[in-house]
Amino acid sequence: MGRTFEQWWSTIPKDLRDKVRRGDEGNKPLLNQINWIWVHNMMNQKGDLNPTSAELLDWVTSGQIEAMRQLKK
Repeated sequence: MGRTFEQWWSTIPKDLRDKVRRGDEGNKPLLNQINWIWVHNMMNQKGDLNPTSAELLDWVTSGQIEAMRQLKK
C-alpha cells in the first residue's frame, strides 16, 4: 500500500503545513486542506509530492483524514 497520511504530511514543508492547518490543529485534517496543498504543489511544479488517489482513498476510508466535517449544533 502507499504512505500513511502522517508519512506524507512529514514531506510537506512546515510553513505550508502551518498555513493550511492554522486554527484547526485540534481536528483531523480535512480533504479540502489536502486539496489546497495539492493545487499549491501543482502550481509550483511539485506535483510529484502529491498523494496518489489510492492514498487519498485509504486515508479517508481508514479515518486518517475527514472528507467533510459535520457542524455541531
